[in-house]
Amino acid sequence: MLLEVQNLKVSYGNIEALYGVSFNVDKGEIVTLIGANGAGKTSTLMSLARLPRPEAPVVTSGDILYNGASILKTEPHTLIQKKMMALVPEGRHIFGNLTVDENLQMATYAHRRDINRNVLISELSELIYTLFPRLYERRKQRGELLSGGEQQMLAVGRALMTGSDFILLDEPSMGLAPKLMYEMFRALRKLNTDKHVTILVVEQNAKVALEFASRGYVLKTGEIIIQGTSEELLAHHEVRKAYLGG
Repeated sequence: MLLEVQNLKVSYGNIEALYGVSFNVDKGEIVTLIGANGAGKTSTLMSLARLPRPEAPVVTSGDILYNGASILKTEPHTLIQKKMMALVPEGRHIFGNLTVDENLQMATYAHRRDINRNVLISELSELIYTLFPRLYERRKQRGELLSGGEQQMLAVGRALMTGSDFILLDEPSMGLAPKLMYEMFRALRKLNTDKHVTILVVEQNAKVALEFASRGYVLKTGEIIIQGTSEELLAHHEVRKAYLGG
């Protein structure tokens, strides 16, 4: 078990966002969290990535275990330095004034004292440009000039440049045309299959998420109400009614 979330409760001031969430992700899996807006999906990912206040909520109880050890007191930069996990945030948040190449190199800043940093940059850049040929074609363009789909690919690439083999994805399909969305998810599946990268994806498009992942959890107002394999959730009457349009 790579990640185990135990009875996690988080809040923004007096507003509670998660009411005792528990789930796990095994190494090499693709797992999804689905649910409506306000269900607590993004709050879960921000808590896992140990983002600071006020952007992220405060953990009030419960625990987050990575390879069996608690990371509640771990700083976010430490997660990156130790190549434990990397977050692809909702809204991408790329550096618009930097080129694609420069955005990717910035992601290795936490490893700036590593004598093998240049090798890391070379190897990971090759991996990312193979996964996303569009980025290679635009590698000298500024991020602000990319399309929404290309920016999302860049955000995923930036997370991979940290060297982490566990990626957290927050609403990766948001604002993407269907063709680009499926292109991106195919690349991510290939990454999982070929490089055994573990993926936890938060997604409002439940159908796409469940087609992509092997297992899933349904969040509703800060609690997990249903869990199972993707096939089980796709066939579940409550999931079909609430998230799949019938």
